Amino acid sequence: MQLIAKLIKMNLIAKLTFNQALTQMGYRRPGQPREDKPPWWRVKFDFSKGLKGMKRHFTLLKEEFFAQFVGPMGKPIIEHMLEQNQVLWEFRGPHSLQEWTISCDREIGGKSEVYLKVGRNNETCLLYGTLCSDPPKDGETRYSGYCTMRAKQPLASFDRKRYHDWSSFNTLHLRIRGDGRPWMINVIAETYYTHQKDDMYSYFLYTRGGPYWQDVKIPFSKFFLAHRGRVQDDQHELWLDKINAIGFTLGDKADGPFQLEIDFIGVCKDYAHTEDFAYEKYKRNPEV
Repeated sequence: MQLIAKLIKMNLIAKLTFNQALTQMGYRRPGQPREDKPPWWRVKFDFSKGLKGMKRHFTLLKEEFFAQFVGPMGKPIIEHMLEQNQVLWEFRGPHSLQEWTISCDREIGGKSEVYLKVGRNNETCLLYGTLCSDPPKDGETRYSGYCTMRAKQPLASFDRKRYHDWSSFNTLHLRIRGDGRPWMINVIAETYYTHQKDDMYSYFLYTRGGPYWQDVKIPFSKFFLAHRGRVQDDQHELWLDKINAIGFTLGDKADGPFQLEIDFIGVCKDYAHTEDFAYEKYKRNPEV
C-alpha cells in the first residue's frame, strides 16, 4: 500500500508540474517567428481518456508488483542467471512498429524521406526512403541529409522510465538485410547530468547488398562515446544496466533510395570475447 501511495503521489506531482515536452517547444526553423501561445494550450482535458489512462496505469502497476515475486525482470532467478540470448525487438506484425519512431531532415527543411512498414508476410521491419543531402535554403543550415529510426523509451506505470538491463550480456546481435549502405548503430544509456542528455554510444553497421540475410554481432566494447555526432576524447565503456533505447542513422551523403530490413534485435553472451573496452582512456591529470 505504501508503494501504491508513493506512486500516486509522484504522479500527481508530475501532473501539477509541466514536463519538458510542454515547457520546451519543438524545432523552429531559422527565420520563423516564435510562438506566443502559453505552454498549456496543447493540453487536452478529456474525462473518458483520463479514466482509460488510470485503468492502464493500475494494470501496469499490478503486473510490476507480482513480477518482483517471480524474479528479476519477471523471470525466474535460474533463467535470469543462465540466460545467454535475449531477443529484445522482434518484428511480427504492425503492432511491433508502434515501439519505434522515425525522422529525417525534412523536419528542418530538408528533402529526405523515410518510411517504416512491415515486410513480406508481416515478419520483418522494412525501413526505406530517399536520402537527399541538399541543405534547406534558409541561409543558416549548412548540412543536411540524414534519416533515423529509434526505439521509444519504455515506460512503466504512471509514466515512469523503465530501462533495459543488458549487464548479463556483452554482444549486440542483429539479423538484417541491407542494400550495401553503411549505417550507424546508436545505443542511448541513462545519464546523470542534464548536459549529458545528447550523449550516445555508436558503432558502424556495414550492410551488403543482395537477397541474403546478414547476422551481425557487435561487442559492446566496440561502441564509442559521441556527443551530438562528435566523437569525444574522454572515452569510457558503456554501462549496460540502464539502457534507454537503440537507434539507426543513415547519413553517408549518397543521394538516392535506400532500404534496411530487420528481422530481430537481441543481445547475447559471447564467452570468447573478453575485451572490456577497445579504445584508450586518457587521464586528464596523469599520475606522477
